[in-house]
Amino acid sequence: MPTEPLRNELLTWEDVDVLIDVLLGQLREAGPFDALVMITRGGIIPGGMICEALDIQDVLTAAVRFTPGLDNEPLAAWPQFLQFPHDKLLEGRRTLIVDDVWGSGRTNTAVQGRVKAAGGQPASCVLHFNPYRSLFNKARPDYFAATTDAWIVYPWETDRGIDHIPSGPVGQN
Repeated sequence: MPTEPLRNELLTWEDVDVLIDVLLGQLREAGPFDALVMITRGGIIPGGMICEALDIQDVLTAAVRFTPGLDNEPLAAWPQFLQFPHDKLLEGRRTLIVDDVWGSGRTNTAVQGRVKAAGGQPASCVLHFNPYRSLFNKARPDYFAATTDAWIVYPWETDRGIDHIPSGPVGQN
């Protein structure tokens, strides 16, 4: 059962640069990727940084929403794909899926499932992996820069003011 984060961790752009460098080392060692799928909204900035550094030309987006299921249970919800690349853009392609954080893991595993169903070979990549909140015993990101038990606040989230940062796990998928 996921636990509540014990603390907030506010990152700087320099912190993000270090995390991206860690990921780039792993990704370069893993070999080239044919496409990159950024999960909105959290994966847009790290995904853009990674595709630039690795010269990945085919950059796609996936938008996923989980609405509460029966008895208003949010964790039992099925994903609703608001936006997703056409199967032909993924078929037979080694595809890197990028998000900022793996919290519950629901969003990332849903996107991986769709890429796989389209005939692609998905690999997941996040800045932070929170194994303490993950709903999956065996699933985890293929590439991650850091492990955490904190609620991570990225520098692109602070311009909206710290009052808008959620205090619980609602925003961390």
